[in-house]
Amino acid sequence: MSTTTTSTPPGPSTTRTKWPVVLAVGAVTAVVALWALIAPERSEEVLGSVVGWTSEWFGWFYILLATVILVFVVYVGLRYGKVRLGRDDDRPEFSTFAWASMLFAAGIGTDVMFFAVAEPASQYLAPPQGEGGTLEAARESTVWTLFHYGITGWGMYALMGIALGFFAHRKGLPLAVRSALSPILGRRTKGAAGAAVDIATMLGTIFGIATSLGIGVVMLNVGLDILFGIPQGVPAQIGLVVLAVGVATVSAVTGVDRGIRVLSQLNVLLALLLAAWVLVTRDTAFLLRAAVMNVGDFVSLFPGMTMDTMAFDYDAEWMGGWTLFFWAWWIAWASFVGMFLARISKGRTIGQFVVGTLTIPFCYIVMWVTVFGNSAVQKIMEGDTGFGEAAVNTPEAGFFALLQDTPGALVLVALATFVGLLFYVTSADSGALVMANLSAELEDPDTDAAPWLRILWAVATAVLTIAMLVVGGIPALQNATIIMGLPFAVVMVLVMWGLHRALEEERVMTDAIRTSLASSLAGRSRGAGSWRRRLSEGFGRVSPEQAARRLDRVVLPALQDVRDGLSGEGLDAVVEEVEGEGRLVRSATLVVPGEVTDFRYPVEVRRSPAPSYGAGVREADDMTTVLEVVLPTGGRYSLMDRSQDEICHDVLDHYERWATSSATTAEIVG
Repeated sequence: MSTTTTSTPPGPSTTRTKWPVVLAVGAVTAVVALWALIAPERSEEVLGSVVGWTSEWFGWFYILLATVILVFVVYVGLRYGKVRLGRDDDRPEFSTFAWASMLFAAGIGTDVMFFAVAEPASQYLAPPQGEGGTLEAARESTVWTLFHYGITGWGMYALMGIALGFFAHRKGLPLAVRSALSPILGRRTKGAAGAAVDIATMLGTIFGIATSLGIGVVMLNVGLDILFGIPQGVPAQIGLVVLAVGVATVSAVTGVDRGIRVLSQLNVLLALLLAAWVLVTRDTAFLLRAAVMNVGDFVSLFPGMTMDTMAFDYDAEWMGGWTLFFWAWWIAWASFVGMFLARISKGRTIGQFVVGTLTIPFCYIVMWVTVFGNSAVQKIMEGDTGFGEAAVNTPEAGFFALLQDTPGALVLVALATFVGLLFYVTSADSGALVMANLSAELEDPDTDAAPWLRILWAVATAVLTIAMLVVGGIPALQNATIIMGLPFAVVMVLVMWGLHRALEEERVMTDAIRTSLASSLAGRSRGAGSWRRRLSEGFGRVSPEQAARRLDRVVLPALQDVRDGLSGEGLDAVVEEVEGEGRLVRSATLVVPGEVTDFRYPVEVRRSPAPSYGAGVREADDMTTVLEVVLPTGGRYSLMDRSQDEICHDVLDHYERWATSSATTAEIVG
């Protein structure tokens, strides 16, 4: 699980540190790390006991939640597929190819290299159900890996990506998980409830990142041992962790993120080259047949696997080591990768986002796992029991053992080590950046936290990773992830709830706009000569003075009338006027404070390029002036033809829908 993010140089006036969150997460991380370093045996024993309890009582919850999230994401993609992650007039920043490439890169990491061999070998020799070493176990071994790395996990990423992108780019809220809970918690997201959400998010994220870094250092240590004779053990692994902290520190101080991103994209190509070489030089015909079979088996077995709690033959050790660990790990990484996906997907529709995130990375996973996983299982079936035992008992060595049995072994090991090393350091750097952003209040989604906060979390993650390696290596990291992922799993349930409420409000707003436009069209037939005024406006004959005069004589009195009426009902309504700059000449907005969000009815007088009709071609600098309602979602329509009474009705139409939605939310919260 890996991704890279780009950062914008932060300014001191644009960010503010969330000190309660930093102190709470820092305290928990420090206590766990010190406890593990001081009493490793006792801490390992306690972690194992807590995981056993979590598996016993909440294993079903993890499995049910993973399935529900996937179904919810597909439902959202179908029902709200045309809603943009941004304003209605926003368009994607990246081309489809560039966006797909970044999604592709987000699915690659050292852990995929680690488990592509280790899991199929383990599931073949020791499956959760049935006898090991059979034909049935061979067919299902790679399918289990596709299941654990497949669309279920990417559904969790997609959920957080949609939620973060929708509330940040479309609603203008901070790029933070707490924003997704605003339809439920209202203004409480700025208080203790929001801080609790941030703490749960941060704890899940830091333990998830520590797990990936721990797996990375253990695996890379094997490659360095083969190439340079560096002994495998905690000292070398600590050195790799220090390297990751150094890269994150240099990146934070000097701003070399762009270079790291370029290297990461190069790394994707090298990883594809590595897989292609194994495909061509090993049993190519077998691997192609196996790939097709694996996809078919995955499609047929997935419905049963996704809800299989193995109630009648429950194997707590297997479940904790595989399915529960993977679901907790995906959950822990969801806010991290979701933030990355949200940042690169501004302007795309939810439908495009869901299709892309559920299919593009999974295609890579299918390719990678079928090439390396089936090669591993075939090698064991041909009688190489030593390789099978190594892949199960020392999983970090399985991937390199397979490469050493492939033509060009030394070059492949060197290439795999380089690929893994670069994915490792970019994950550490990106993780520090995201942790810093999660613990700071940012001015906008494109702003990043201060460098010192980024360095702080890089060091904290490194200390936690080292502590878990001292306790018990990868099993200890897996246990900690299962435990710390549970609080954020509850947050993800609330995220689904909040996102659905917000999208329903969006649908109601869209209907309101259609109604307003229909009313506008119907109203155009009223009044003698109104079509002549419309024709004149269409050909660019509206001056700023004319539009401003209509704002003063018709729109402002209408807004003030509604304000006075609402004030008479005990509401603190105000009309805000602003003198514009550039193309914006003036604006007037009716504002009514609300529990969740404020009601706003903004009207703008602005300069706009004049339309061209028939043979009359306009020059680039030909301008007209428009008087429009500008909705928060980016929708807009003209008020030039509306009477004062019609504008009052239009304001109340929008207000009543907003008030109904706000009242429902307040009732739920109360």
